[in-house]
Amino acid sequence: MTIPGQLSPAPRLLLGPGPSDAHPRVLSAMTTPLLGHLDPQFLEMMNETQQMLRSVFQTTNALTFPVSATGTAGMETCLVNLIEPGDPVVVCTMGYFGNRMVDIAGRCGAKLTVKEAPWGQTFDLQQLRETLSTVRPKVLAIVHAETSTGALQDVSQLGKLCHEFGALLVTDCVTSLGCSPVKLDEWEVDAAFSCSQKGLSCPPGMAPVSFSPRATDALKARKSKVQSWYLDLTSIMSYWGGDRAYHHTAPISMVYALREGLRLVLEEGLEARFARHVRNHVALKAGLEALGLTYTAAPHCQLPQLNAVRIPDGIDDLACRKRMLTEFGIEIGGGLGDFKGKAWRIGIMGHNSRPACVLQVLAAMEVVLAGAGAKITLGAGVAAAERAYAA
Repeated sequence: MTIPGQLSPAPRLLLGPGPSDAHPRVLSAMTTPLLGHLDPQFLEMMNETQQMLRSVFQTTNALTFPVSATGTAGMETCLVNLIEPGDPVVVCTMGYFGNRMVDIAGRCGAKLTVKEAPWGQTFDLQQLRETLSTVRPKVLAIVHAETSTGALQDVSQLGKLCHEFGALLVTDCVTSLGCSPVKLDEWEVDAAFSCSQKGLSCPPGMAPVSFSPRATDALKARKSKVQSWYLDLTSIMSYWGGDRAYHHTAPISMVYALREGLRLVLEEGLEARFARHVRNHVALKAGLEALGLTYTAAPHCQLPQLNAVRIPDGIDDLACRKRMLTEFGIEIGGGLGDFKGKAWRIGIMGHNSRPACVLQVLAAMEVVLAGAGAKITLGAGVAAAERAYAA
């Protein structure tokens, strides 16, 4: 056996749907010496991480902590803990990740009602009112920021509507937390989940979740065991709660990372951070449209941090993304599901939401598109973004 050499990957600028580049301060925090997962110093760091996570989620929920796994585990945590076999559940899907919730809820034995919206569109509150009044579900699950389409679902009134019909609201905040407003208490969200590798500028590996008192009561009232031992909150909350009872060995360095990522968010300030993402989105959008690219999401619901655009006719998806990566060191994402081979997804999330990233990806895209035969004016995209910044 030949022993591989020391790791030395070529530098990349990660402007796809995630992961995004980790902030240098986060990477530095991860080099902090390890502690035991029950060390008093580490337990204090857990407390600090939880408190900052509540601030970023804009909630006072006691049951707020990061699951020791990636964002999909956050999704599964919320659903497997709240759904028992036979429970009526509504899942709203308008893209790839809504469909994933359908799959997980089905595996929980839910009596499923699936509401579908065209990819790139969102749901109207009146539509959902009619469904809730008919189905009377225990849970309604919906994606706040649909990563596959770049669409932002308004959930600001949905929690109140769900509670009118006795339902719990579960929201996917994987691509919104740390980039766009997420106000769990004000919006009456019962369970939410996110990830570490997008708006929080950390590596993949942690899935922040938060359960409201209403959701916590539903968890305690279960008649059957949670189908997942590892994700069973009735056990995990003893570790992340006051008892600090052993449950699993926490990923110490990832908690360091998340703690530093949350510190960065709160140092900047939530409103300033949201405004930064909008400003860079406006510039990127101006540049992309100057190159003739159109968005997959409807104008009223476009995400600032995840810009999904249609690939022009006659342009080879894989060849262009390969050239972006090999020649310019920039990763952008391809389409998923209905948009496979039809869309590119450009993420400017967290640390990567800055003018340098916007101008760099536009300049590279101009060269790649022109080389692929697209009829564009070189320099038009960058110039349009610069005008947007100047304005």
